Amino acid sequence: MHRVSKLGRIGLAALVLTCGLRAGEVSAAELTAREVLTAIEKAKAFLVRNQDGNGSWASQDDRYGIGVTSLALLALLNAGMTTDDQPVADALDYLRAIKEPAPMGTYDLSLMIMALATAKDGERDKARILTLAQKLENGQLQAGPNAGSWSYVVNSTGFMNTGGDRSNGQFAILGLRDAANAGIAVDRKVWEKARRHWRASQNADGGWGYRALRNRDDSYGSMTVAGIATLTITNSMLRDDKVLNEDGTPNCCGDVEEDEALARAIRWLESRFSVRHNPSSAVWLLYYLYGLERAGRLSGTRFFGTHDWYREGARYLVDGQSNVYGSWQGVGHLEGNPVIGSSLALLFLSKGLSSVLINKLEYGPRNPKRPRRPIDNNWNQHHDDVRNLTSLVSSLPEWPKLLTWQILDFRKVEQFGGVRDMLQAPVLYIAGSEAPRFTPEQVELLKEYVNQGGFIFAVANCRSEDFGFGIRHLVTQMFPGGESELKELPPDHPIYRSEYPLEPDGIELYGADFGCRTAVVYSPEDLSCLWDKWMQHDPPGRTAQEKSVIIRATKIGVNIVAYATGREPPPDKLSQVPELAKADKQNEIERGFLQIAKLRHAGTWDAAPQALRNLLRALNRTVGLSASTRQRNLPASDPNIFKYPVLYMHGRTSYRLSRREIEQLQLYLSRGGVLFADACCGAKQFDRSFREFIGQLFPNDELQRIPADHDMFTERVGYDLKTVRRRAPETDDPDAALNVVEQAGEPFLEGIAIDGRYAVIYSKYDISCALERQASVACTGYVAEDAVKLAVNVVLYAMLQDVTFAEAGQ
Repeated sequence: MHRVSKLGRIGLAALVLTCGLRAGEVSAAELTAREVLTAIEKAKAFLVRNQDGNGSWASQDDRYGIGVTSLALLALLNAGMTTDDQPVADALDYLRAIKEPAPMGTYDLSLMIMALATAKDGERDKARILTLAQKLENGQLQAGPNAGSWSYVVNSTGFMNTGGDRSNGQFAILGLRDAANAGIAVDRKVWEKARRHWRASQNADGGWGYRALRNRDDSYGSMTVAGIATLTITNSMLRDDKVLNEDGTPNCCGDVEEDEALARAIRWLESRFSVRHNPSSAVWLLYYLYGLERAGRLSGTRFFGTHDWYREGARYLVDGQSNVYGSWQGVGHLEGNPVIGSSLALLFLSKGLSSVLINKLEYGPRNPKRPRRPIDNNWNQHHDDVRNLTSLVSSLPEWPKLLTWQILDFRKVEQFGGVRDMLQAPVLYIAGSEAPRFTPEQVELLKEYVNQGGFIFAVANCRSEDFGFGIRHLVTQMFPGGESELKELPPDHPIYRSEYPLEPDGIELYGADFGCRTAVVYSPEDLSCLWDKWMQHDPPGRTAQEKSVIIRATKIGVNIVAYATGREPPPDKLSQVPELAKADKQNEIERGFLQIAKLRHAGTWDAAPQALRNLLRALNRTVGLSASTRQRNLPASDPNIFKYPVLYMHGRTSYRLSRREIEQLQLYLSRGGVLFADACCGAKQFDRSFREFIGQLFPNDELQRIPADHDMFTERVGYDLKTVRRRAPETDDPDAALNVVEQAGEPFLEGIAIDGRYAVIYSKYDISCALERQASVACTGYVAEDAVKLAVNVVLYAMLQDVTFAEAGQ
């Protein structure tokens, strides 16, 4: 007889003392995220403390009482407060009580629209937003050097002209954009005139000044970021359908047009970037930072040059926040007011922190004249495709309301961030009309991204066969030896039901499976072109046929994103997703406290290949356990199973074990070993086979539920698991949308007990796929965080059993 490799008594004592109490090491990025969230809470408290008794902040500035109130309310709403919070409700009551004809100021009108639209209080404010938007439309300057912009004050005729400026101009566009997003139709001519003004007034260096025409007013940061945001917005509002195919559908194969004015403005900012001062100006820093957030988020830009604008700006603001009041105060008669300054800073921190849903991959050979950019726009033929799709997803029920997207420069990923940067978004989008060519190092990054739970979505522009060939080759490089390949999705694939119930006929999608899910999806149809043409309000002359194909394309896109994410919100921009275990070679038994073997069987025994490694890493990280993450995969007939105190098993399909395997497992379990198993994604085929297998192991017993108050689920073993969360599709109806329901309740595990201890511990709900972050909307199982805790507790329970077992065959 000999003791199995496991924790000794000293190790057990240490384990019991640390279990459930010791948190894992916190990375610098996680600490930064915590710092930002703390700063946001302090700023919210400051604004609430300074709110007037009538719900406003009007006492802060008599001239702009409506605007200041709207700005502070907007900041609180974007920082997470809702209409159920009393400060928000009081501020809304104040704004709703304002009688006509007020307000008449451009800032007041614009900010009031933005606040009311952000509150999203049903249809209650729609008529009021319409009235305010009409005032802004009428107030656009029609003549003079600043035609197309706005002045400080408007009236019903738009006559009041004090010259106009681009600060009022950008706020008017922001207000009208939010009105449009709230369902208000804005005259297309307003967008056209505004875009024409900004293009015509751009200085030769690519920036903008405050008021004068081109090259008569020095460019500076706050006006240049205003120009970047305004051109991005007006461009998106002015999509048209100039060229149609013979069947009336949009032509997706035209030349790529780049907005040169926008590109020049971004280059201006890249060369002068700062978060410590307003570039080329000594004032308006907080106003500039508020505009910088908008320019970066709306244009999908993460890096201006080599500068990560949000991380640098957030660091500067967090360090500069008042330790006493939780406020910020800038220079000048407006942002020198701490309510205004704090609102601007809070908007930067909260909106910039919004979760990234999709990374759009910027790839390809570099331009020798502009080495920071690819040589062409093959990767970006439809500039607003991902932005529009993300905007649409954010507007849907059950989705977070402020999701964002960003361009991911593959060169910067290689140089600086690696797979961690890629994991900032759950979906990586690749498009083009030429075969994408990636270096071996880039292929390895893409493979590791998928291995860590990421999802690749590729679309062929102009139905390019070359691009399709390139994507198929990429999958072959990522999964050599036939591990996975692109195959047409079957009609019953969950993608066709993940958000909208879609008829698979006529939809051409291909997927490559990895572990528990489809991890790469390729569309030979140019969905990207049609997303690019999606608008809140259709342009003049758009035909019913055009509308139909655009709606169809957006539904396909939404379904693919819903499948990829499970409709779970991605982490915020600063939270680093912890890297999971990387695949490594099989190794001989490794000396240490804990080693677990994975049980091979005739079914899909390796459906979640990284799950066990991730579990062992979680044990090391959370309880300081010395566990080897190098696993052995053994059949039940291998006598080496007796070297391992725990065998781990999972699958998705039916399987059977031989009589020899059954007999050796019976001996293994009788001598103190523990079998821990789960059905990947709650697979019913595996569940049926496992129950038949248990009947062969224990002819006189059957699986029984482990009581919810068992030590296994308590802090006496590890985590306190009185309540855990499980996710499951709401219905099994193959024709219905896959609405996912998350329920909280007691943990549900089943087991077989031998002499008072559980020798078999089984979950019919998924744990393994969740350990890999590979679970999809079709998976029935525990959410990832709770799956980790449950699996940790199971292993710790197994190790705490003071048992021995004999050498095999004795």
